[in-house]
Amino acid sequence: MVKLGARTPADSHAQLIEIVLPNDANVLGNMLGGRVMHHMDMAGFLAANRHCRQACVTAAMEHLDFLNPVRVGEAIVLDARVVYAGRTSMDVLVKVQSENLLSGERKPTASAIMTFVAVDASGRPVPVPPLRLATPEDRSLNAQAKARRSHRRLRRARST
Repeated sequence: MVKLGARTPADSHAQLIEIVLPNDANVLGNMLGGRVMHHMDMAGFLAANRHCRQACVTAAMEHLDFLNPVRVGEAIVLDARVVYAGRTSMDVLVKVQSENLLSGERKPTASAIMTFVAVDASGRPVPVPPLRLATPEDRSLNAQAKARRSHRRLRRARST
């Protein structure tokens, strides 16, 4: 295990870009929602892993809205970065856009906060480095993440 000091959201930034092919699409020629979610999970994992350099598992995905489709022949562009680090978990903001490869126009497709937990080889949670907030945007996203985490704990307590 690599011992890391505090890391910034920029340290964890991950970007994935992939062309959408017919096998990724529904009958309307739009990328399947499940495929979009799969790519979000991959981008989120990469950001979480870059933050802690540990194996990570997906623990939660906050609210997800599909805003615009990604069509066959376009690229799906995903940007992810850690916005909150707890003791063993990290909240990762994943933003998705479609890109028209001929015009370069990008449209927002989806975004979500995903929670990942760092684990050892036995699957037990392990500590993650603290998050060093370097910009006003980092601080704002971190404050929003703390509020969401508080609401999530209340929701979980009510559902058990």
